[in-house]
Amino acid sequence: MTPVLQFTDKGIYCPGGDFYIDPWQPVPRAVITHAHSDHARLGNQHYLCHLESVPLLQLRLGADISVQGIAYGETLRYNGVSISLHPAGHIIGSAQVRVQQGNEVWVVSGDYKVENDGLSGQFEPVPCQVFITESTFGLPIYNWQPQAMIFSDIRKWIYENQQAGKSSVLLAYSLGKAQRLLFNLKDLDTPIFAHGAIDVPHQVLLAQGYDLPAIQRITPDTPKADLKKSVIIAPPSAAGTPWMRRFNPYALGICSGWMQVRGSMRRRNADAGFALSDHADWSGLLQSVKATGAEKVFTTHGFSSAFARYLQENGIEAEAIKTAFGNEDEEAPQEAGTATAAVDPTPDNGTAAAPAAGESE
Repeated sequence: MTPVLQFTDKGIYCPGGDFYIDPWQPVPRAVITHAHSDHARLGNQHYLCHLESVPLLQLRLGADISVQGIAYGETLRYNGVSISLHPAGHIIGSAQVRVQQGNEVWVVSGDYKVENDGLSGQFEPVPCQVFITESTFGLPIYNWQPQAMIFSDIRKWIYENQQAGKSSVLLAYSLGKAQRLLFNLKDLDTPIFAHGAIDVPHQVLLAQGYDLPAIQRITPDTPKADLKKSVIIAPPSAAGTPWMRRFNPYALGICSGWMQVRGSMRRRNADAGFALSDHADWSGLLQSVKATGAEKVFTTHGFSSAFARYLQENGIEAEAIKTAFGNEDEEAPQEAGTATAAVDPTPDNGTAAAPAAGESE
């Protein structure tokens, strides 16, 4: 019997419905889990995604793309195959894709996290026979503190920097992580400035009505005096560039799950590291797999081989699959390789994604 979904050189393909999920080569019909560029690529003839992802796809791929948005839980049918989208909690508009053919259900997770960040929604386990899961942080060393604790640490760090006469520069990926920071720091009694790569999606989301704070975009005309003791949010690609000089004196903080590994902060010449990730940690991955009740699990991008092996050793049929997905939203995949120096094995897809358009400002 032909499986409901197949892994091909173009992406995850549904033969019965004749569509692909997050394809990495151009195809006629693409179902997109979220708007990060390793999952949503240019060149497809038609896109299907969650309603909240539509403006983000148009921002990143062009306003003239053919795109349809549907709500969570809404069902479409293609040639007898049912498709529905379900909350992934990764970033705004992120979704898991449920595909049903006959009595068989497969779910593609995309990227996800299980803690509700207050902005991206609550991850929803979807019962299925086969679950295709990310495994970006699929090693036991990756276990996140509650978000409230992390943001308490960030606020304390900002205050200490101000007392020392320094600005606080936080590096966070421009789509997802930056909005999470802004949403959870909106009560700060401190001006917040942002790199243009942060401001562009911010303005799109403000226009959609999201409860995000006002920020000031940094331009060549921004007075240096205005930046003193302020908070600046910038993409990781800004680190070490001449653009940063205007903030002196400043302290540099990196917001990434890779900061969980001892030494990551030092290797990246940062003053502080905050293990704030938009991906599930080890316990979140295990919790999610168990909640689906899946009989078979395919693991993709990240520590997929290690995670699949652990599932196998614990009585769950599992297989690691090579894909073209990466860790674009973490912007530090090289740290995964660093982490394995002590714990092995290496991640399966550790190539660095290119910065999104506008991040070179």
